[in-house]
Amino acid sequence: MLMTLRHYATSWPMRNLRRAALRCGTMSCAALLLACSVALAQAPLPVQPQAPVEAPRPPAFRAATYDVRASLSPADQTLSAQATVEFESRELSSFVECELHPNLRISSVRDATGRPVEFERDFANPLRVRVTLPAAVAAGQKVRLTFDYSGPLPNEQNSSPVSGTRAAWIGSQGAYLLLPGRWFPLTDFPSNRYTGVFRLEVPDNFAVVGTGASEAPSVVQPAAPPPPVLGNRNPNLPPAPPPPPPAPAAPRYLYTFRVDRPQAAGTFVAGALQLSPVQAEGLNISVFTPPGASATAQAYGEALARIVGVFSAQFGSLPQPNLTVAQIPDGTVAGYAAPGFLLVSQRHWTARPDPRLLANLAASQWWGDQVMAASASDVWLTDGLARYSEAMYVEQTAGREGMNRALEDYAVGALMYEDAAPIAEAGRLAPLTSPYLSVVVNKGAMVFHMLRARLGDPAFFSLLRDFYIQFSNKQARLADFEKMADERAAAASRAAPAQDNFAIRIGSEPAVNSDASAAAASLRPFFAQWLRSTGVPEFTVDYTVFRTPRGFRIIGKIKQALDVFRAPVEIEVQTEGNPELRTLEVSGTESDFEIEVFGRPKPGGVVLDPHDYILKSSPRLRVRAIIARGEALAEQSRFYDAIQQYAQALDVQRNHSLAQFRMGEVFFYQKNYQAAANAFRGAIDGDVDPADKWVEVWSHIYLGKIFDISGDRTRAVNEYSRAQQTNDDTGGAQEEVKKYLAGPYTERPG
Repeated sequence: MLMTLRHYATSWPMRNLRRAALRCGTMSCAALLLACSVALAQAPLPVQPQAPVEAPRPPAFRAATYDVRASLSPADQTLSAQATVEFESRELSSFVECELHPNLRISSVRDATGRPVEFERDFANPLRVRVTLPAAVAAGQKVRLTFDYSGPLPNEQNSSPVSGTRAAWIGSQGAYLLLPGRWFPLTDFPSNRYTGVFRLEVPDNFAVVGTGASEAPSVVQPAAPPPPVLGNRNPNLPPAPPPPPPAPAAPRYLYTFRVDRPQAAGTFVAGALQLSPVQAEGLNISVFTPPGASATAQAYGEALARIVGVFSAQFGSLPQPNLTVAQIPDGTVAGYAAPGFLLVSQRHWTARPDPRLLANLAASQWWGDQVMAASASDVWLTDGLARYSEAMYVEQTAGREGMNRALEDYAVGALMYEDAAPIAEAGRLAPLTSPYLSVVVNKGAMVFHMLRARLGDPAFFSLLRDFYIQFSNKQARLADFEKMADERAAAASRAAPAQDNFAIRIGSEPAVNSDASAAAASLRPFFAQWLRSTGVPEFTVDYTVFRTPRGFRIIGKIKQALDVFRAPVEIEVQTEGNPELRTLEVSGTESDFEIEVFGRPKPGGVVLDPHDYILKSSPRLRVRAIIARGEALAEQSRFYDAIQQYAQALDVQRNHSLAQFRMGEVFFYQKNYQAAANAFRGAIDGDVDPADKWVEVWSHIYLGKIFDISGDRTRAVNEYSRAQQTNDDTGGAQEEVKKYLAGPYTERPG
């Protein structure tokens, strides 16, 4: 349900990098190269600290009902609010604990009678607020408190539990308030659901869209200015002319949203938005865009309606399938899903909607809104499954090849920070951060894919549908899902014929499975390994081929570093005839195997896990994961740390084109044009991964810009022409080429 740019394998330049680079100022070539050399001498970049270290115990009070009124001031990027919250006690206690954005300073907390009550911020965790009641409240009883607070929301600093993630932001051109930003007092995030009323006051040039049923906005008349103070005047002088009347203050508008069904409400976007209603696939989709993007509304509405139709057939219908999708200003969030409400950032809002991004956000209506995680450590059931639902949608629309590309992105994302925590301890990780996305979202999606391979399509899809039906509008725990999956595995083993190598299928290809006795085994070891432990295997296979009277015998050994690893793994023997498949039980760091085949094996023709049904590491994926860490750091404006990651990738694979290209981007936006040109040349001449062919066209475009800046128009046109000849239109490259063939690129100030 929580998404950032790193969710998606970036397949075009990070144009927003420039904006952040200008905030950091420019640097000389020598200074930047010195910084790089210093960075390379340092130890590998550690995972950023995450709080809390352990999943917190649920507080004694749960927020049940809200009445929030907030005023947004774009001029000074501040929010002022009053929140009246009705808390319900779970146990006898006189302490109400909640979470509020660290930038928002509380001026008072009052009880239902208006009397002030004591409160304090936690010095160790400024997100946490503790209110001391005058008397203890028994379990099941309710208490009402009113919080008055205000503060700035201008940037990424302190915008969520981890600095660098912008979950709540107010600017001159727009604003967004996401639930993870805790812009009003929250308890039990992300598992709590509540009712309430939210009122947001904004300037007259803003409209507000968000969760809940909206009412027509009302005008808020500004307060009349005080009369002017004339002071003492000489009575012999003629009376002074009356002062000119003060300019009338611009009116403000109050938008009201009512939430009658308990849900994780409280996500809003404000700005110059206009509604474009779209009817498609029998649904009414509300699309909100700035006026300049209104032409894209029909495409987004139709794409979203198709996705809802596919998931409804696959999982079951939504109670309220008519969704709203809105564009939000660029920040560190690529997209976000709230109940009935999907948000897509401006840089991802392209003329042709990204089906993967929309599918992921739409899937969160099933996994996150309807089926809710019972705690912060159960979010694999929602965020991980929403991510894998994206891959299942791609499989239906783009075939197995499209799904494989998505799965590789997940594998790369999983390897970025896989060791930050086990999936079952997601409460240790802050949502919207790179470690959270790596562990919960990307590795989580791969675990669902591996489970599908173990169960087979019929049992897996039946499991998802029954899980949705049973836990719709309820909270689910990991143990609930594990029990249902175990039952499906047992049923599948009873129905399967006993044979040496039966295969359950994923799509049109055979999936990993073991013999009938292994299939009958509990899935508990599978969940223990992938949900409660860290570590990803990296396999190597050593083998020798012997000729036999009936064909060929292969005797070998499978090695990997995880001592407790145990799983059935498919092995393919590529022969001079048809390939032959077997399934082996791999256990521990070394597993011996012996295979009899009829055809002569090809050199290097023994391939482990040929269909990539298991999350595993490899030198190629390790390099891509390092680059992905650099991309995530660059998006947070941590350019020196990003350079360190790109340099580390080049240490592993010196001529890696994508690493060279990303290094060139950083140099370009820091205006170190010679170093940038060298890196882009290296990207063109380097080892190009098939998934990164777009690097060539964009390297030529950047080189053209560099020559335009240096005043060499002839060479610039030559580079743009080379970019045109690639016929690669990734990220709108050809439109960019036409623009700069028509007129030179000019360096932007700053």
